[in-house]
Amino acid sequence: MAPFNTLLLLLLLIHLTTAARAIGINYGTVADNLPPPSTVAAFIRHHTTIDMVKIFDSNTDIIKAFAYTNISLTITVPNDGVLALAKPSAAAPWLAANVLRHLPATKIRRIVVGNEILSTRNKTLIAHLLPAMKSIHSALQSAGTTAGEIQVSTPHSLSKISTSGAPSSGRFRHGYDRIIFAPILEFHRQTKSPFMICPYPYFGFTGKTLNYALFQPNGAVLDEGTNLNYSNMFDAQIDAVYSAMTRLGYGDVDIVVAETGWPSAGDSALQPHATLQNARSYNSNLLKHLNSGVGTPLMPNRTFETYIFSLFNENLKPNIQEQNFGLFRPDFRPVYDIGVLRSPQRKFPCSPADGRLQMLLRRSRMGEILKRHGACQRVMK
Repeated sequence: MAPFNTLLLLLLLIHLTTAARAIGINYGTVADNLPPPSTVAAFIRHHTTIDMVKIFDSNTDIIKAFAYTNISLTITVPNDGVLALAKPSAAAPWLAANVLRHLPATKIRRIVVGNEILSTRNKTLIAHLLPAMKSIHSALQSAGTTAGEIQVSTPHSLSKISTSGAPSSGRFRHGYDRIIFAPILEFHRQTKSPFMICPYPYFGFTGKTLNYALFQPNGAVLDEGTNLNYSNMFDAQIDAVYSAMTRLGYGDVDIVVAETGWPSAGDSALQPHATLQNARSYNSNLLKHLNSGVGTPLMPNRTFETYIFSLFNENLKPNIQEQNFGLFRPDFRPVYDIGVLRSPQRKFPCSPADGRLQMLLRRSRMGEILKRHGACQRVMK
């Protein structure tokens, strides 16, 4: 086959495999009616486009369930385990028991230390956060090549970041900026790991900004500091964090969205906007926005690794709202569809005008392969 034809086919394959970027999911287990981890892992692998999973502990059964699935797993050191792991002598045994024995079968991509620790206001816990991150990172480096590639981070809520004004004015709260955030960001720069945040437009909108929070048509918001327009709150929150990082000199550190989501139900009197329609709107529009690759006004064309909260509705959470952030019910029925389910009927479309492309496919075995895997509805007809 001519080089041009081969190149065209390669470009087609790249397009087919990257047309929809995969989304990550938070797999919480605060429930008494969830299926076993092995069933969950098989469902995610075979029936969804999700290829990144984050869990809130280091549950052995869950980690084993994702072995040989090629799904990237992020595991968590719970908040109550942080103090002990701040001691270097404790990090290596913890790593051996919770991580190393699962490698390389399970693709553990990242270890997060605690969850939104700065929001706990526990001074002792906050003081031991970075030492624990450093201890785990050092233990990983000492463990060998595969373990050494695992990143270490910690998720932050936006409570210690000023995001209510213009995104360009975002800054870390005074007292936290230089003393806490700067050293953490320096750790991320040195270890090439991401700064992880949990932006929730659901907790930041007002009655007048609901459409803005849901990625729905709105009048947009002008940041007079940059003269940039914002059409959604998610971008504004991300850029406020980026501005805060840049203000400290760490704009080069990657950002990962550790959690974001919208509840599909709540107390009708206290949480009237926690509805199935709004949850579907937020998460489906978020997915489209991420897949577009447009980035944010301050970070154009930049993609963000993002984990939706959450996989399941969790019936042991403390209230109706908290129980209803899931995309799926425990029996795997979707609470609503945002486009992450695989379907034999959901195929990649081909434009009828792609005559030359179809001719090239007919002349090569590549067309047969694409047809066999349902990659294009009109190819080889």
